[in-house]
Amino acid sequence: MFNSIRTFSFLFGYLPLSAVNLKKIIKQKPQLSVQEYDQLIHTEPQKWAAGIMKRTGSSVTIDGLEKLPDGPVLFVSNHEGNFDIPVLLSSIPKPFGFISKKEVKKFPIIPMYMEQMNCVFLDRTDRRSALKSITDTIEKLKEGHSILIFPEGTRSKGEEMGEFKSGFMRIAKDAGVPIIPIAIQGTSDIMEKNNNKVLPASVTVHLLDPISSEMIARLDAKKAIELVRSRISEALTTLPSSISTG
Repeated sequence: MFNSIRTFSFLFGYLPLSAVNLKKIIKQKPQLSVQEYDQLIHTEPQKWAAGIMKRTGSSVTIDGLEKLPDGPVLFVSNHEGNFDIPVLLSSIPKPFGFISKKEVKKFPIIPMYMEQMNCVFLDRTDRRSALKSITDTIEKLKEGHSILIFPEGTRSKGEEMGEFKSGFMRIAKDAGVPIIPIAIQGTSDIMEKNNNKVLPASVTVHLLDPISSEMIARLDAKKAIELVRSRISEALTTLPSSISTG
């Protein structure tokens, strides 16, 4: 219970307290390049995410950071638990936004950060919103920002990985960016498997070989989707969970 209280107190308390820093960063935007601003705005969410993970008492290990290319990428990850975002924000140095449910907009300050991070908000009950989220994400990538997407659309909670919805492949093809597949293991052990109580867990993140924009353009969409999904699935079942700490 103590872990849960301190984790969620920090989760909802840190970013509102850092609002002054956010305003200072936003003022610098006109003088910075896209890459410079993304890196600067990434610092506060990364501190937030690292603080969350510290308070869960969990360990996070990562490999494949050397595979990160310059320029915008579409990160495509399996979605195991609610702590996937804090894990990935705290462990991947390359700045990225992500697609999020519109309900997050109800929270104070957090949506302001997400907008500056180039996150895209989605209303799952509205088909038009879903289509707009695809076009908005394509535009973000073309502008030079990296984006993370969970194509399962919902958490597996540690069960078998679900099917991938096709929208992410349209995004990658139309934006002309490489895909970095991500296999994440162990986040459901933090909360989902514990009746929503926060407990320490061991989490591993595998950044897999990039799939180039040229290969994505050549492949039929269905084959490309299966290629990404199969790489992540294979990593989840065959890659060792004991790897160097990032």
